[in-house]
Amino acid sequence: MAAPPEKTLKNLSGKWVMNKSLSDDTDKILQMQGVGWFLRKAISLATITLSITQYDKDGITHIDIAQTATGGIQGTTENRTLDWEYRDHKDGIFGEVKGRSRWVKLSDVDDDEFLKTGWDDMDGEHIQAYAESKNNGWTADQVWGFEEVVDKRYYVRHVVVRKGDEWKQARFVYDYQR
Repeated sequence: MAAPPEKTLKNLSGKWVMNKSLSDDTDKILQMQGVGWFLRKAISLATITLSITQYDKDGITHIDIAQTATGGIQGTTENRTLDWEYRDHKDGIFGEVKGRSRWVKLSDVDDDEFLKTGWDDMDGEHIQAYAESKNNGWTADQVWGFEEVVDKRYYVRHVVVRKGDEWKQARFVYDYQR
């Protein structure tokens, strides 16, 4: 289901399911991030659900995300604090990473047009999430927002992963469940 109008970046709490038919393929990005073939294949077959809890604490937005795959298999946990401070995280899929997140105007996103284009609200604030692998040499830059896809409004993440001189990009589109 497309995102209802009351769902905004200030109110993401709920369940969001990746829409595979509207999203780009994850394989090339996961391969660049050092994820093995078997796990990439399992991820491609699974339905990914994000259970999001968003709240403010001491004036700072927090977004806690528990990912699950088909059958309730626990995936990655993302605990985002939108203050642009680096935090270390050990991830079951990606290993040791450090990341940071913030509210951002698209004009302040560094030099990647893919991250900046296609959004419903080109002038308002978006969420930027940036991660660096501590052991595999890649970085991942994401911008989150809402976008019209096939004439419906969806929660979307634009992702660019870089490793050395290589880079891959993908758009992930999510259906709202509740």
